[in-house]
Amino acid sequence: QNGVMSGLMQMLLLKVSAHITEQLGMAPGGEFREAFKEASKVPFCKFHLGDRPIPVTFKRAIAALSFWQKVKLAWGLCFLSDPISKDDVEKCKQKDLLEQMMAEMIGEFPDLHRTIVSERDIYLTYMLKQAAKQIELPRASENEPRKYIPAVVVGVVGMGHVPGIEKNWNSDLKIQEIMSVPPPSASSKIFKFVLKATVLGLLGYGCYRIGHRTVQFVLSMPATQSYIQRMTEMSQQ
Repeated sequence: QNGVMSGLMQMLLLKVSAHITEQLGMAPGGEFREAFKEASKVPFCKFHLGDRPIPVTFKRAIAALSFWQKVKLAWGLCFLSDPISKDDVEKCKQKDLLEQMMAEMIGEFPDLHRTIVSERDIYLTYMLKQAAKQIELPRASENEPRKYIPAVVVGVVGMGHVPGIEKNWNSDLKIQEIMSVPPPSASSKIFKFVLKATVLGLLGYGCYRIGHRTVQFVLSMPATQSYIQRMTEMSQQ
């Protein structure tokens, strides 16, 4: 539904998620599931999913990568086998180590970091600021002065997004640009065509082989050979 490259990327990330779950005995994203549980306990609490839609993020990320960067990223995700312990997770909570990991990602895939981290920092900040706007109290009449109360907001985000949210908080943010999906590149079109041609070619070859073997099997049956022999004799007469 969201395109070949986006679908392949989602499959690879699901593989990474499964690897983390297997190593730690718990699935990623537990903080968001816990937030949902806690929100359900608070009267009149509205729970809002404030991240940018995944298809938009994936399509923008894929469009930002060159063909070889896509191959390199896919290769790394396919053969991810590094052991992960709970101590490693605790170390990642340290600010200096987290900043080092982010710097490594920027150095290796700067465009990927921009679309997956920096742009989502802007989007998350925008959504949090929208949620934090003051709430206007109902008025008995038009002449009554407007009264507001502050909104109480709890934002649950990944640790890697906190510095970006703090940086963007006092900026005038516009999200129209980071919500647009660029048209597919020439390399994406070529890859898509080659992939479709390969799949259709393999299906065609498979149908041919199955059909060929089926015909050979039917012709080798004694009943079929007897019928062919009778038809041959009848035609000669």
